[in-house]
Amino acid sequence: MVSKKYTIKNEQGLHMRPAGLVTKEMMKFNSDVSLAVNGATINAKSIMNVMAACIKCGTEIEVQCNGADEEAALAKFDELYNNGFGE
Repeated sequence: MVSKKYTIKNEQGLHMRPAGLVTKEMMKFNSDVSLAVNGATINAKSIMNVMAACIKCGTEIEVQCNGADEEAALAKFDELYNNGFGE
């Protein structure tokens, strides 16, 4: 398993558009991808779970990837994060 912590910088947090982008991209990987946020661990491949987590600007999350392509999944999340989730 690989993991990395991030602090969400998007002014609106992970609302529908960036959450949708995250789930769409994470679904391309065979590895399990989870977000640890506010004491809960959620499936990063589920738009409903990501939206329900209410991840706001300034929230610290930990992305956890576990599986055959875990490094690639984490690298993709890192890319999305560094590009402001397309916003």
